[in-house]
Amino acid sequence: MTLAVYFVVTPNVLLLDYAGPAETLRMAADIGADLTITTCAPVPELHTSMGITLSGLSPLPAQLPDGALVIVAGNASEELDYARPEALAVIDWLAAQRGRDIRVASICSGALLLARAGWLDARPCTTHHALLDMLRQSAPSARVMEDRVFVDDGQVVTSAGITTGIDLALYVIEQHFGAELAARVARRLVMYARRGPNDPQLSPWLAHRNHLHPVVHKVQDAITRDPARRWTLEELAELAHVGPRHLTRLFTRHAGIGVVAYQQQLRIARARQLLADPALSMERVAEQCGFASARDFRRVWAMYVDDSPRAHRTSH
Repeated sequence: MTLAVYFVVTPNVLLLDYAGPAETLRMAADIGADLTITTCAPVPELHTSMGITLSGLSPLPAQLPDGALVIVAGNASEELDYARPEALAVIDWLAAQRGRDIRVASICSGALLLARAGWLDARPCTTHHALLDMLRQSAPSARVMEDRVFVDDGQVVTSAGITTGIDLALYVIEQHFGAELAARVARRLVMYARRGPNDPQLSPWLAHRNHLHPVVHKVQDAITRDPARRWTLEELAELAHVGPRHLTRLFTRHAGIGVVAYQQQLRIARARQLLADPALSMERVAEQCGFASARDFRRVWAMYVDDSPRAHRTSH
């Protein structure tokens, strides 16, 4: 099903809050993601934080399709900008969307608009570090979290702001269209795992890619496409047109991790997903992730996860 994405902007929108994630999603669509992007506002044109005018904006839709994603971009001067009638109109529109089968997200101070529309009541959320107190005042029952790049509460995703909107967009791409496509977009952006170390949504599919070496990227792309395959170092080296020893040195130097450990982390990430299906036996999970046996799977799991696979399955 096509993912319909609606960016909502208001006068004096912080240009990078909008353009960063919008371009990220556009690139995803260019390389195969089935999504549409609409930029809407309560007025047909408005000035941005850079003084550039955005025109041809769609009106706030009277009806959103089921499964739509609404992304609210932040502004440059929140106290003044969000007292304007255009921002008040967005708050009213957002409030009217509550209870519908959609998902909402915010970039930076866009969380304040979600808060005032009631979307963040009793939810964990975050925003730019300079706006945390303002967010607490706007949504007293919300659980405002500090030091988070973004927080996903299922129907609502909030991000810390500005460039973290790109992290959020990559996360959305990974959720809807898979890790390989998200990694391809990240590579095109020359931007990889920028999510903070305290972020529970840190993805091993995007980690260890914050480098520019084409040989290492080529090998990582191959492993990401098929982590369950029993790759040999010689196969990967031949794919990259280098020798096995040279590949080992390059991979460790630029990715900051060994080839085997990198593949193991992807397999464990896949196992986490499969364990959510109670119909799959532990042996079947191990097989689908490329492990020789359930015993081998448990051994590798213990290297990266504190609890056991069975405990993980029970807790989810």
